[in-house]
Amino acid sequence: MKRFFGIILLIFSNLLVFPAWSADLAPDRLVDETVKEVIEIIQKDEQLKNGNKEKMLDLIETKILPHFNFIRMTQLAMGQHWSTAVPDQQKKLVDEFRTLLVRTYSNALTSYNHETIKVNPLKHLDNNVETTVRTVVIQGNGKEPVPIDYSMEKKPDGWKVYDVTVAGVSLVTNYRGSFNSQVRKGGVEGLIKTLSDKNKSLEGKK
Repeated sequence: MKRFFGIILLIFSNLLVFPAWSADLAPDRLVDETVKEVIEIIQKDEQLKNGNKEKMLDLIETKILPHFNFIRMTQLAMGQHWSTAVPDQQKKLVDEFRTLLVRTYSNALTSYNHETIKVNPLKHLDNNVETTVRTVVIQGNGKEPVPIDYSMEKKPDGWKVYDVTVAGVSLVTNYRGSFNSQVRKGGVEGLIKTLSDKNKSLEGKK
């Protein structure tokens, strides 16, 4: 799961280089165009290929985060407990969840190993403001292809990812179980503390 979420981040890691067209592209074209550009960058950047953590985190912070809707992702992961959190708690939850995803999966970005990513074109987007872009990671060496689906919504500044499903497993649903468990044990503040402590422990890992 971590490895393929890294590939997901890899796909979206170059969007800010093309602000003029990224907001106007259909979601499937956006993914397809970005795949090609990002893979080229990774292949040419020796520091990224060699696992430079600071540069990888900077890449995520500056070029990936603007294209994920972390508020909605956190809402979905919290489920029914989201409405029980006050605004300040909601902000802390979004910040800590975003940090958790970035720090947990930053190392996975270096795992690109010449996989081929096939983006299936959307047949009927029409005026829909939400859609699912379906892709397949072809690994080679006899390994099974891995389907990765992006749940996306149209915002004024372009399409945003609010959930990712890897081989049938939803990212936000995967976290919802642990979030619910933490809230039952220690309330919303308990969950915030758990996320904060986890982020601090990940920050210390080099």
